[in-house]
Amino acid sequence: MDLSYTPEEEDFRARLQDWLVRVLPALPPKPSPDDWPGRRAYDLAWQRRLHDAGYADVHWDASPTLRLIFLEETERAGAPYVGANFVGLLHAGPTIAAEGTADQRARWLPPILRGEEVWCQGFSEPGAGSDLAALRTRAWRDGDAYVVTGSKIWTSHAEVADWCELLVRTDPGAPKHRGITWLAMPMDAPGVTVRPLRTLAGSAEFAEVFLDEVRVPVANRVGDENDGWRVTMVTLSFERGTAFAGEVVACRRVLGELAVEARKNGRWDDPALRRRLGRLDAEFRALWRLTQWNVSAAEASGGVPGAGGSVFKLRYSHARQELYDAAAQVLGPDCLDLDRPWALERLSSLSYTIAAGTSQVQHSIIAERILGLPKGR
Repeated sequence: MDLSYTPEEEDFRARLQDWLVRVLPALPPKPSPDDWPGRRAYDLAWQRRLHDAGYADVHWDASPTLRLIFLEETERAGAPYVGANFVGLLHAGPTIAAEGTADQRARWLPPILRGEEVWCQGFSEPGAGSDLAALRTRAWRDGDAYVVTGSKIWTSHAEVADWCELLVRTDPGAPKHRGITWLAMPMDAPGVTVRPLRTLAGSAEFAEVFLDEVRVPVANRVGDENDGWRVTMVTLSFERGTAFAGEVVACRRVLGELAVEARKNGRWDDPALRRRLGRLDAEFRALWRLTQWNVSAAEASGGVPGAGGSVFKLRYSHARQELYDAAAQVLGPDCLDLDRPWALERLSSLSYTIAAGTSQVQHSIIAERILGLPKGR
């Protein structure tokens, strides 16, 4: 498989680099991590800049390779992260683009691209996290609407979202993977209650969401009724396949910063630390090549990432944790000071072997879909 870039792709890279050099110095300061309304406004304003410059649709309409170049260059330049736009741009939007009707794509995709609407993800439940298909949030048909009752947990950006990509059970008598439906739920609908959750790192980008007979139009269903598990696999393939690509670049940048800090504070003299940083450098270089391979494979198969995304997600989750463990080794006792660089990131890295499917789930996907091993009983 050819992992090199074409002249047209390198031209795209050069034009993007030039635009970033001109635009980034003029950006306002980032709001406080606890100021979610401010962060929403900041993130939407950045998305609007991308839209006006012609880069907003790179996640959907551009080739997977251009998408990868975009993520690589924006992260390398220190551009704002997608932030509150994460679910809309990298999960719900690509899913609607791949599975939605023409009317659904016309309704939901332009506001995401223009930086006008924020989405959250309503998948996990208190009793259905790793075993997502065991979800119990119920939806029954009442005329031209579904009536939804239940609860969700770890709902990303729910406190500032306009829409929720919501999984519900529409046929409780069907096998658990076959009775699920994917809905787009307006967050301002009567019966929706949001309760923010504070993480170990002190942030509150997740929330519990309680649903009390919330009416969601049938027209908001993406895919067929009870076919939501298949649609969900499309969503998760984007989440595991390409959504973390920019973070690999960020980790490589952090690794270089750690080497600089270790030279300053004398810990570079520890050969074990130097070996650890060298191994991590090789690890993230390999992960970047794997990302390129996954993107090339997705491009050859119609744009939707395949099971190879699970290989990436599995190894990246652990490599990120190892990176910030190495950061603690570089910082020494200062790693307990949450105002120091990398201290908060070390806490948040603990969640990566759980988020977007636990490592145990990824092992099962790799075993069954790539290696062809039989399913466990």
